[in-house]
Amino acid sequence: MIKSMTGFGRAEYLDEKRKITAEIKAVNHRYLDCSIKMPKKLSFFEASIRTLLKDYIQRGKVDIFITYEDYTGSNYNLKYNRDMAKAYMTYLEEMAQEFGIENDVRVSTLSRYPEVFTLEEENADEEEIWSDLEKVIREAAGHFVDARIKEGENLRKDLCDKLDTMISYVDEIEKRAPQIIEEYKKDLCGKVSELLADSRIDEQRILGEVTLYADKICVDEEIVRLRSHISTSKEILGGGGSVGRKLDFIAQEMNREANTILSKSSDLLTSDIAINLKTDIEKVREQIQNIE
Repeated sequence: MIKSMTGFGRAEYLDEKRKITAEIKAVNHRYLDCSIKMPKKLSFFEASIRTLLKDYIQRGKVDIFITYEDYTGSNYNLKYNRDMAKAYMTYLEEMAQEFGIENDVRVSTLSRYPEVFTLEEENADEEEIWSDLEKVIREAAGHFVDARIKEGENLRKDLCDKLDTMISYVDEIEKRAPQIIEEYKKDLCGKVSELLADSRIDEQRILGEVTLYADKICVDEEIVRLRSHISTSKEILGGGGSVGRKLDFIAQEMNREANTILSKSSDLLTSDIAINLKTDIEKVREQIQNIE
């Protein structure tokens, strides 16, 4: 199966301690480009998250949004800094004596001085958090991949239809080739007859001219390569995997062959068919940009 590069996946984890949500979305990109937005509390896990995502994504511009809510209030402890409080009182007593004023500082006042009381967060259990975080990211990534596969199947069908149309154009060009030569021969004979009037036409000379013309407009090699490229593309689409770059290269080669056919053509009908072929190749190339 093939995958589209666009997709979306979401998952949520909730228990009595925490709530974690993860959302993953992606658009086309030549390489894998991951942007992770998450609380600072979880930044320690960024490298692990990037490594995990490589199990699910090979190409695309991917945005990951992670939210975290902590329901455990016991994670914070109130600390009393006795030395800081003692230092405040020592200096306040010195000020009272120096200026001859009453030291009227109460405990409630002293408690509001900076650093007397501090709220410290206990070290969280990183293994426990990562266990929950990994679950939710893998679940979101699974939904994300499912969405990519579903869209990828639609792309595969569309591309196969276009490849079938392209092979029909190649068939038409191949069928038209001998007709062009025969028409050229008849036209050449007619023109020579008009010029020579009653004189005898040199059949060997005519045959030589026709052979040169046939060689000039011959597109047999281009047709063989186009058939091969189209067949290979269908095989790749059937095999699946991360095939976007490979298909893009083949599409470029098909476009080159179509250009050569068009440049060799001196026949209006063949030119029209070649233009239609090029148009479908461009459509295929555009669709391939959506494949991982």
